Amino acid sequence: MTTTKQPPLASSGARNRSLWFMSVLSFFVATAGVGLLFAIFRSLTTRQIEPKGCRMSYMRPSYIHFSEFDTEHTRFASKYSLYLYREQGIDSGQLRGIPVLFIPGNAGSYKQVRPIAAETANYFHDYLQHDSNQLDSGIRTLDFFTVDFNEDITAFHGQTLLDQAEYLNEAVRYILSLYSEPQRASRDSHLPDPTSVLILGHSMGGVVARAMLVQPNYQENSINTIITMSAPHARPPVTFDGRIVQIYDEINDYWRRAYTQKWASNNPLWHVTLVSIAGGNLDTVVPSDYASIESLVPETHGFTVFTSGIPTVWTSMDHQAILWCDQFRKVLAQTLYSIIDVHRASQTKPRAQRMRVFKKRLLTGLETIAEKTLSLNEPTILLTLDDSSSTVVPTGGRLILSQLGSEGTPKAYLLPVPPHGSPEPKRFTLLTDAQLGAPIDGNRLQVLLCSVSPVQHTSVNSFFSSTIDLSRNGTTPTKLACKDAASDTVLLPASTTNIQAPFYLDGESQIYPFSYLQYDAEHLSDHQFVAVIDRATQLSQGFAVAEFSDHSSFQKKEDISLTRLLTFGLSFRLPAGRPIAMDINIPALKSSLIAFDMVIKNQQCVRNQQLFAPLIRQYIQRPYESKYFVNAGATGISFHGVAPYMPPPLTPPGADGLAFGIWSDPTCEGPLEVDIYVDVLGSLGKLYMRYRTVFAAFPLLIVTLVLRKQFNVYDTKGTFISFSESLDLSMRQSIPLLLSCLTLLSISPSGVTTFLAALVDNNQANPNLSSNISFHKNDLLIGTDDPFFIYLVPFIGIVCIGVCTVLHYILLALTRILGVAYAVFTAIPALNGYNLLSPSPVFAPSTPRRRSLALYRFLPLFALFAYTLSHLRQPTPTIITIRILFFY
Repeated sequence: MTTTKQPPLASSGARNRSLWFMSVLSFFVATAGVGLLFAIFRSLTTRQIEPKGCRMSYMRPSYIHFSEFDTEHTRFASKYSLYLYREQGIDSGQLRGIPVLFIPGNAGSYKQVRPIAAETANYFHDYLQHDSNQLDSGIRTLDFFTVDFNEDITAFHGQTLLDQAEYLNEAVRYILSLYSEPQRASRDSHLPDPTSVLILGHSMGGVVARAMLVQPNYQENSINTIITMSAPHARPPVTFDGRIVQIYDEINDYWRRAYTQKWASNNPLWHVTLVSIAGGNLDTVVPSDYASIESLVPETHGFTVFTSGIPTVWTSMDHQAILWCDQFRKVLAQTLYSIIDVHRASQTKPRAQRMRVFKKRLLTGLETIAEKTLSLNEPTILLTLDDSSSTVVPTGGRLILSQLGSEGTPKAYLLPVPPHGSPEPKRFTLLTDAQLGAPIDGNRLQVLLCSVSPVQHTSVNSFFSSTIDLSRNGTTPTKLACKDAASDTVLLPASTTNIQAPFYLDGESQIYPFSYLQYDAEHLSDHQFVAVIDRATQLSQGFAVAEFSDHSSFQKKEDISLTRLLTFGLSFRLPAGRPIAMDINIPALKSSLIAFDMVIKNQQCVRNQQLFAPLIRQYIQRPYESKYFVNAGATGISFHGVAPYMPPPLTPPGADGLAFGIWSDPTCEGPLEVDIYVDVLGSLGKLYMRYRTVFAAFPLLIVTLVLRKQFNVYDTKGTFISFSESLDLSMRQSIPLLLSCLTLLSISPSGVTTFLAALVDNNQANPNLSSNISFHKNDLLIGTDDPFFIYLVPFIGIVCIGVCTVLHYILLALTRILGVAYAVFTAIPALNGYNLLSPSPVFAPSTPRRRSLALYRFLPLFALFAYTLSHLRQPTPTIITIRILFFY
């Protein structure tokens, strides 16, 4: 008798187990995952939130469409369009100035050029066109061109990025040709025709701008200045499309290779400057970490700066606000006018001068690369004074003026410069609420760097452009040859007990910034005195404090490990006799994934006698990110330091870490206590921007493991178990094993990580690069080889398990509801007496071949799932853009 072997039947418990079954293990893991995900989103929306400080901007826009730029010029003429912005009431239809091209970002509109273009037109019309000195120096109005990409999605599609770059190169060629047509342009005949265009790029438009220089149709030297806003230069914001990752690598390799050439003649980007401006924590569309160009461009040709540190801006900005923020567009307009020169064919100043302007306008002035311009000038002021009109501050003393004009007549206070070769380096600092850069007739305070004039008894007025005579009918006057220090003034946000933010909003009273001067001793070696002149003749509100301080007293370094800092926090006390300005460096604070809280316990001081409230500057050196906290008490600390998935910089990073500059009132006799401790809940929100693509992709891995377990059980027992039961089995075997392996790989030596990155990288390290830096070593897993963050792999795994579990039960409930609805719908005709078609007989059993074919048909859906997730978040920025455009 022949018997047929039957597959083993599943257990009775498995057959009778409900689809809603959830084991204790699954319940606890899913609950933990959902709880962590909720904590992340709650932290993102409620913790470490920076205030929005942008003031609204207004304009009167009009556009001229260049229909002549058709298919004869470019094959994309039917797809894209070119426009010229004109401010109504100011601009005419003709081209009169210097060409600037604005490139919108992902799904952006050509009309986003309006705020910046309107400000440049108004600034030239109201101020510059009436200044003959400015016109003689080569300043003219700016002609803003903009392109309509029909809101193409460049962040998700690599070929679209290349199409836009090709179109823009043809647009640049066409724009330059317009200035040689008399009917189009109205320029002085002796001026050369433009040969280059300034580029402004927003978001992905900044990446497209860099891609233009890589394209075959790029016209040599047609671009030498690129300014980008919230542009993800370092890596693509979404990596679901392999083509865009490859294009990024090609663009970045080209730029790196160009700047590693030994000779300028071999560098096609030698005259190109690139400045990347990031919005900071308020930008939740593109991580501001990705705006860094430290791995692409040396400091001689560009840098990255955050809006929170730009003088007079001092606020973070979201992805769209960076285009219309009033205080930022004013700074940007003045910066553009400072780098142009219509007398040159390139329409811009030489590269070194442009970089000097960018550093002066966009950096705080306290960075190590900040240049002091005073040393480049000759003495231009002759200061004459005597004993009755001047006071010499004793060596090591401090000048404190709690009110200006107390003498009733101008008076000079002289601080002797320490002699060269002092046993300890010294630094001069001065802080005042007076405007040092104001015109002489409206300036209550003036700071001069002086030396005794070699000629005292003869007339030397002819050697100086101006004189200040403070001598009275007393003793023999002394003549000093001086330089005005106003050009080196650093603007700081005003900090008083009545101010809560470094900016003011629409409808609020204007807040005038503090003026600050800081010189190291070597900067003053050619001078003998620092003269602080109180020019006020009437008693007025205002203060000035100045001193020379030793390096050991103003520089403090906290050597503490990150583990100890996170466990116990950090507390330090600044003594009562501290300098006006102090620098506190904490090398252990480097990661952008950890947020902190800072509490400042102010010294005892009578409120009505306090000159100013404590002012704190939080900063890192590269990229250049600074934040200011006025009237400092308790504040959150977060920054864009070492971030996951970021390529290493071209030059080795320093060991400075996070630093704080603290300005405190010297008239308040008492210590200043500072406490820093980790903000655990605030740190969770930092994971969203850095790992949001991981949170979207990792659930696919979980689902794949669950499906694998379902198929294995089906093959062995003949029963296709439910998703929840398969998830429970996977969490006991395959998922822990997978997470363990990934965790070990995440802390493996960098050589292993680099090798794995090379396997998935289509473009290997270019052999022409002179450096041995591996720019792809952080591309995989959690994006960092720091062993401290080993917990991130299981953390992400638990969160994704919770997401998969919740989605499973949501779909299960939805399926049940739809099934009930279908049953009710089909039962209604039968209740009304209608005869329904008899149901078909029981379905024929499916063969293994049939099941395999069905499975292969559904496999592409897993790839589509990731692509769908990337588009689900697209409506939010689109709706915001439409709302802003409608408001304008």
